[in-house]
Parts: sequence; C-alpha cells; structure tokens
Amino acid sequence: MANPLIKITNIKRDFVLGNEIVYVLKGIDLEINKGEYVALMGPSGSGKSTLMNLLGCLDTPTSGHYVLNGKDVSQMKDDELAGIRNKEIGFVFQTFNLLPRTTALDNVALPMIYAGYSKSERNERAIEVLKQVNLADRMDHQPNQLSGGQRQRVAIARALVNKPSIILADEPTGNLDSKTSVEIMKLFGDIHEQGNTVILVTHEEDIAAYAHRVIRLRDGLIESDTTK
Repeated sequence: MANPLIKITNIKRDFVLGNEIVYVLKGIDLEINKGEYVALMGPSGSGKSTLMNLLGCLDTPTSGHYVLNGKDVSQMKDDELAGIRNKEIGFVFQTFNLLPRTTALDNVALPMIYAGYSKSERNERAIEVLKQVNLADRMDHQPNQLSGGQRQRVAIARALVNKPSIILADEPTGNLDSKTSVEIMKLFGDIHEQGNTVILVTHEEDIAAYAHRVIRLRDGLIESDTTK
C-alpha cells in the first residue's frame, strides 16, 4: 500500500494565555490517503480549527509529527511552510478572501505568481480552472460584480490553480444560501472525482454528508472516524 498523503502522529497543540496553558489538541493520530473526501466536524472548542490550521501548514504543533506527501512539516520554519502551502494546499474559506479590485482571472492566477510562473502560463492555467468551475464568462469581473456563489467559485478555482495535493475548505458554504450551497458542494464532488483530495471543515451535518469519511473531534481528541 502507498504511503498516506497525510500522516499525523500524536499531535499536540497548546496555547499560552496569560499565566495558563490551554491544551487544544491532546494527542491526535490521523492518516488520510490520496483521493479521500473527508469532513472534519466538532463543536466549538473541539480543536477542529486548530487541526485545520496544522493540516494547512498555517501553524506548527507543540509536539508530535506531521508528514505531508512524504515530508515532515511539523518542525519547518515559516518560509519553508509558506512554500509547502503554496505548492501542496489549495485553501477555500467561508469569506472567499478575494482581492476586491482585481478581476476573477487575476485573483485565480495569484498563487502562480508566488510559484514563479510567467504571465502567459498563469493566464492560461487560470482560464482553464475558471472553465472547470463554469465561470469562463466572468473572468474579467471584479468580486463586487459577482454573486456569493460565483465568488466562492473563483476562490475554488484559485485553490485548484497550482494543482495542489489537498483542497482544504473551511466552512465553504457558511455565507451562502441553501440552493447555492448545494451547487458549491456539487462542485466539490466533481473536483474530488477528478482525483483531488478534499478536506472539509464544517459544523453542518448536511454539508458533512457529502464527504465519504467523517472525523469528529471533541475536547481535543478524535471522538469518531467513520467511512461510508
């Protein structure tokens, strides 16, 4: 069997608040294979956002190991982590995080600037992923000229542009109405079917139901891990 895409061993994350230490993650073991579609769930304070930040290389653990795509990223410095994030992880956020006075095309192409591609390569790939999310006819529009669902499609296209190992989505339908949420979740399903590994953080059961595996956290530990 191939090595897992993500292998987390006894990961702990503490935060110092004033004179006390808050133990958020208390020793998590987790493996996720390439091509899985996983939902992370848990109540507020369960540690799911902290775990997502660790998975996304936005933070490093207090102790334990995180091996991503064969590389131990748990003790990397910030600049090394930034390189891993740009290459390996595509982020989709609840608030879209688009640059306001920039076209959809340029928003999508942005991660490729940091990856060192030429302008023509960036535009060609950005157009390709905008077509993939059915937004080719909106590529010259700025975010304020797009609906919430269209903005999230731009954000998903941006997440895909560098062909990352993982798409990491944090409450991706949190700001959308239910009809648009269904459309966006169908798009995640299509992306998964094309071979992408998708990790979804949500507190909504109906959104988690789209995933093939649901991991529930409680009090900094994995409470359950079920595969359909």
